[in-house]
Amino acid sequence: MLQGFVSIILGSSPGTNRRRIMIRNPHIDPGLRRSTNSGERSEFSTKGECATMKSRCQALSCLITISLVLIASAAAQDHPTPYPKMAPLDQYLMPSPDAEVALARSAAPEAISRDAEVRVLGRHGYELAVKGTNGWACVVERAWMSPFDAPNFWNPKIRGATCFNPVAVHYVLPATYKRTELILAGLSKAEIIKQMTAAYVNKQLPGFEPGGMSYMMSKQAYLVDQGDHNLAHLMFYEPIGANWGSDLPKSPVLLGIKGGPAIPFTLFIVPVGVWSDGSPAPVQ
Repeated sequence: MLQGFVSIILGSSPGTNRRRIMIRNPHIDPGLRRSTNSGERSEFSTKGECATMKSRCQALSCLITISLVLIASAAAQDHPTPYPKMAPLDQYLMPSPDAEVALARSAAPEAISRDAEVRVLGRHGYELAVKGTNGWACVVERAWMSPFDAPNFWNPKIRGATCFNPVAVHYVLPATYKRTELILAGLSKAEIIKQMTAAYVNKQLPGFEPGGMSYMMSKQAYLVDQGDHNLAHLMFYEPIGANWGSDLPKSPVLLGIKGGPAIPFTLFIVPVGVWSDGSPAPVQ
């Protein structure tokens, strides 16, 4: 960048858009040179040297700033956020309560889900659809139950059918209901994080309890836009900082959520090779 121009190329792979920005440095200019009696060598005058060097530093700082802005702008254009804001509510709702009940129950084997409580999403939150008798509960979570920085956070296509065991029903599921109510009330992510954190601090939401887990083995679920859109798996809720060897080479355990003030647990995911109806499911 200390040469007469700066060349910035954004996007180097074949087929990608490239942008070249050439900025001439006005501080290297023949007009700033003078000849000496000893020959043709050019140099800056002593009187103007300090001012010229200061100008050079200012120019360099300006060029660095321009480069960073251009790189960030190009990256944002090449990889735009697919779901930058909440879609109209109707896109998150299912055609009928019966359809949502069936999808929710498909998260776990029938021996578990047939006697579980089921709630369905309404315009103001989750509503009781089926009263359970075995202590389990099944719901279809929407994308806003993802980590707050997830690119799919507002994806209206997500349908995460989940069945929670009795421990998770007591301390995990209330957070699903609470966050959903805040979402539907129109709060921003920052406001939701603040209120969820306060709810845990003030004991309005229960804290961590050992033994919580859930099933996500529905063949009909839609979890991501990529690939097969789905993965049959179990989820385990552990204390923040727990180490299950997740994401290590050849480890079957995946780290779902690290946890924090607004999510008081670490979530581990273990893929399984079967759907809830007993048919084979891809593990990877």
